[in-house]
Amino acid sequence: MMKYRRRIINALFIMTAVFFLLCSCGITRWGQEDIVILYTNDVHCAVEDHIGYAGLVAYQKQMEEKTPYVTLVDCGDAIQGDVIGLLSEGEYPVQMMNRIGYDLAVPGNHEFDYGMEQLSQLIQEAEASYLCCNVRYTGAGESALKEISPYHIEKYGDVEVAFIGVCTPENITSSTPTYFMDEAGEFVYDFYVRENGEEFYTQVQATVDECLKKGAEYVILLTHLGVDEDSAPFRSIDLIEHTEGVNAVLDGHSHSVIPCQIVKNKSGGEVLLSSTGTELNYIGQLTITPSGTITTGLITYPDKDGETESYISEVLGSFEEDMKQVVGHSEIELSIATGDGIRMVRNRETNLGDFCADACRIVAGADIAMVNGGGIRANLPAGDITYGDLLAVHPYGNTLCVAEVSGREILDVLEMANRAVQAEFSDGANAVGENGGFLQVSGITFTVDTSVESTVVMDENEMFVSCGDARRVKDVRVLQEDGSYAPIDPDRIYTLASQNYLLKQGGDGQRMLMDNPLIMDEGKMDYQVLIDYIVDHLGGTIGKEYAGPQGRIVVK
Repeated sequence: MMKYRRRIINALFIMTAVFFLLCSCGITRWGQEDIVILYTNDVHCAVEDHIGYAGLVAYQKQMEEKTPYVTLVDCGDAIQGDVIGLLSEGEYPVQMMNRIGYDLAVPGNHEFDYGMEQLSQLIQEAEASYLCCNVRYTGAGESALKEISPYHIEKYGDVEVAFIGVCTPENITSSTPTYFMDEAGEFVYDFYVRENGEEFYTQVQATVDECLKKGAEYVILLTHLGVDEDSAPFRSIDLIEHTEGVNAVLDGHSHSVIPCQIVKNKSGGEVLLSSTGTELNYIGQLTITPSGTITTGLITYPDKDGETESYISEVLGSFEEDMKQVVGHSEIELSIATGDGIRMVRNRETNLGDFCADACRIVAGADIAMVNGGGIRANLPAGDITYGDLLAVHPYGNTLCVAEVSGREILDVLEMANRAVQAEFSDGANAVGENGGFLQVSGITFTVDTSVESTVVMDENEMFVSCGDARRVKDVRVLQEDGSYAPIDPDRIYTLASQNYLLKQGGDGQRMLMDNPLIMDEGKMDYQVLIDYIVDHLGGTIGKEYAGPQGRIVVK
């Protein structure tokens, strides 16, 4: 009997030792369910498209039936991109996110589009905690972003998971530069962009180290960085390669569809990278199992939550009738992309770009017009064109301005705008050489020689500083009164029409125009300019002259 009892005691001792060993190694925890992180990015107000918020809620409820540990996060650009965001300055989308139950969110570059004070108000109204570890305020008084925290540590049972927010380092140029300045025109907000990425990596690493020191067992970065080559050295893959201690990065900004990519960190460890694309085509799901295994993947889900669907329909219905008002007709479709969906408006002339730039120049009565490709957001359909259609094309609420600009300045602007253009606009599946500051033009033609490397010099905030003698933009010609084109005169003063974003706010780094004399200062809203052009100058119909790009920009 004693021998039998001793065997039982020894067995219990071994089982207890194994249990504590497994717990200390983080391999398993008895009674611990899966931790599920659902993530979205770049929703851009597509609240009922594809899966939609109603589908997201339905899937969230399904996960909550399987585990009590479900967290919903957004990785930026949720509140801008369609009329519900523009007309409410982000309030409708935030109210929907509150209703859905987002726990954490990161400001994308477009969260800043309504101005710093409005963003501050939205963050206060949001029930989700907004995170960003790489924003710095150096001004006098109180920061408008005081409600943002660098990280949040969530406890699931006895497991602590740190979520760290990382904002777009290029926010200053990808949003509106003046929003980040004080009244004297000095930058008082920045995103740790000095030293070619090293300051940025160091700041994020310090935050990771702080979370680990506080007991976090897993570290997840919620980032709005993207993987586009033009964003280097601030891409999510660059950040992973220069840091350690991170388990997974949930990303946004480049609209990339990444179910699960393994990227090696600074010390050779494996980090999972995932991104859902855009407009709720997918729901992202990160799962941490009781054994410590971490997986990411993208979910398509057909079901809808009825209550959420009704709520969204009610909100959208409150201004739907105004959006349906017909303001004109088009004989052809005007597009920002190729027929197979590859976006062109940020690296090539498009027929919609020609139309928008023509509207700007002709309504303003200027010599030349320029409209940034990143500000042209949606196609115009053939057939009836509604108020909502035109708001979707120009959703930012910019205003028409006209400035006096020298030919030499115009040459610098074009060089800056075309610095990323490549000989081929796509790799067969995605656009390449994109830049939101690529300009659609009117009243001017030119050639981009991609065999010439860009000599544009920018400062740490990617604002224009200078340009070398070698130029890739060549044969620049300006429209004359008789309809012919003549070579641009560097010493002549031209009238340039554009939005306040470019001419007053230094949008896309074009700071060289911010102090130029204004003939028109903050005139009509940009979508109203499109309406006036259709109604007053085209007789209510966009004709077949816009069936294709008109050859204003030649790339070779």
